[in-house]
Amino acid sequence: MADPAAQFPFVSSSSSSGQPQPGGCGGAGSASCADPPASSSSSQPVSLFAASPVHDLLFWRDVKKTGLVFGASLLLLLSLAAFSAVSVVAHLALALLSVTISLRVYKAVVQAVQKSEEGHPFRAYLELDLTLSPETFQAHATTVALHLNRALRFLLRLFLVEDLVDSLKLAVVMWLLTSVGAIFNGITLLILAELLAFTLPPLYEKYKVQIDHYVGIARRQTKDLVAKIQAKLPGLAKKKPE
Repeated sequence: MADPAAQFPFVSSSSSSGQPQPGGCGGAGSASCADPPASSSSSQPVSLFAASPVHDLLFWRDVKKTGLVFGASLLLLLSLAAFSAVSVVAHLALALLSVTISLRVYKAVVQAVQKSEEGHPFRAYLELDLTLSPETFQAHATTVALHLNRALRFLLRLFLVEDLVDSLKLAVVMWLLTSVGAIFNGITLLILAELLAFTLPPLYEKYKVQIDHYVGIARRQTKDLVAKIQAKLPGLAKKKPE
């Protein structure tokens, strides 16, 4: 019979044996072990998509909300593809002002006729506290600076050829993007990206087992191919960290 640890890589061999290890927390009288036992959920693989509002949108958990966001964003991108950005922003502002001014005048007329004191129709929104505190701004600025430093360091490694294989991969990707850029413009790519973002996650969730199987095969073949290239060409093998 095959080793359970080989079939289920998320379960360690020590935990599957069920026997206490000598000198470990399972020994008799081992009061010095203060670590709590690992929960059963720790042995499960982590999901590719974490639960979040974006996750719910992309997986169509709420069809009405996702349809509204998808339709509005797609209409905006199509408008930007047909008209200039200034024209699109101006028309959106005019449409919003038309709605708010009409509602404001309508409420004022109704209050004048009924002699009521309902007040401003948007009073609740006008009184919202939208002030950004210095602590919140500093926290977001720190996070942005951290990601920016990592991105700059990563780009520095690629363009200064710290690892030849990674730099060659970047060169191939950039060469492919030149062909893509000759066919599509930026707005068209954004439209295609949105269509894929709202269609691929539900398909992945429905055919997860089959997709993971073929993706795993492709990853193994790519890894083997890169290893063969590194073995045949001198100077391409990555140096082991000391």
